Amino acid sequence: MFTPKWKKEAQHLVKGAKKFVDYKRDLLKPERIAEIDSRRADLAAAIKSKDLADVNEASKQLRAICENSLPHEKPLGWFEENVEVMFVAIVIALGLRAYYLQPFRIPTGSMQPTLNGIIGTPLAKNEWPGLPVRLWEKVMRGRSYVSVVNDKDRHVAILPPGRPDIRDTQMLHFFSRSVLISRDAEPLKLPAPASACLSAGLKSAIMQNGGFLEKGIKLCEGFVDTGDLVLVDKFSYHFRKPKRGEVFVFDTIDIDGIQKRSGPQGAGSHYIKRLCGVPGDTLAVQSPNLIVNGKIAQEPGIQRVIRGEGAYSINSGGYGFASPEDPDANGKRLRQFISKSGDNLTLAATARPGMREYAALGDNTGNSLDSRYWGSVKEFNLVGPALFSLWPFTTGHWGFIR
Repeated sequence: MFTPKWKKEAQHLVKGAKKFVDYKRDLLKPERIAEIDSRRADLAAAIKSKDLADVNEASKQLRAICENSLPHEKPLGWFEENVEVMFVAIVIALGLRAYYLQPFRIPTGSMQPTLNGIIGTPLAKNEWPGLPVRLWEKVMRGRSYVSVVNDKDRHVAILPPGRPDIRDTQMLHFFSRSVLISRDAEPLKLPAPASACLSAGLKSAIMQNGGFLEKGIKLCEGFVDTGDLVLVDKFSYHFRKPKRGEVFVFDTIDIDGIQKRSGPQGAGSHYIKRLCGVPGDTLAVQSPNLIVNGKIAQEPGIQRVIRGEGAYSINSGGYGFASPEDPDANGKRLRQFISKSGDNLTLAATARPGMREYAALGDNTGNSLDSRYWGSVKEFNLVGPALFSLWPFTTGHWGFIR
């Protein structure tokens, strides 16, 4: 309490110099350590002698030797700083994607009108709006205008039971594209996914010409609206059970009924549907109603489909049965689980870890490949609930998904 200020400061400097050596010993040269220890001893002796001039001089020399003991690092330039910031941002983004939030593009129209998939609409080129309007639509609603002219004579490959062989691909792992397979020419690259190109005129061009396409004819012309970009919450299902009625995403690994029907998507692809059954439930259809455990399902999302009001008039008949499917090349039909009155889908509640079962149905029930066709989703397939629709901004879907 009564120690002079100069003495307190000098004593703190002696202790600080010792900590500096202890912390930086692996970086300091032996001669520097010896010199710092010598200066510390000089300062301690000056404090003991109570000579203020000697204390000030010894303190000045000890600070100088400590400050100059390590090489000064060259400050980062603007390029290095920006690279460091971008690297940190990428690491954070990858961590969020792996463990918390994953972006997912809606590929099909099976969840309309709740969420939009990639949709193609035919429109003659002379009816397209001007370039500024097209650019605005690209930014705000993800609409692209496409026009494809056949580059050479080609016979389109036809797969059983009579559909053209057009396969979805990706460009740079981000942009959805497709290719049209021909028997007598190299694949024709198309600027949009298969379903969108077929809807924008390609299907009509192929059917009208019996599979033979002459050089120079228009294959598709119109616009393609991108599917909604949603954030999937990969975190919640680790701490709570999935809830009937919510929109969720799952992978299709080991779901044979999807793999055998979906061809181009293949194993490892993802689906987004409404979770309409949880372990222990028994589902049936009494159109327009979805029956869960003998009662009409009351969850708001399911009820919107049943009532078919407003935008949901796309499902004016509510829930229906799985549509009859054409046989495959061997004349066999794949099993369907809810295709007629009396069919039930019972979901396993007691099973080994990861094998409990859930049911997934699309809100656009007339155009949805879902559990009515291929059965249950296993617990290990679950990714998480669909949380937020990020883009496009002008479709009315931006915001939290319900």
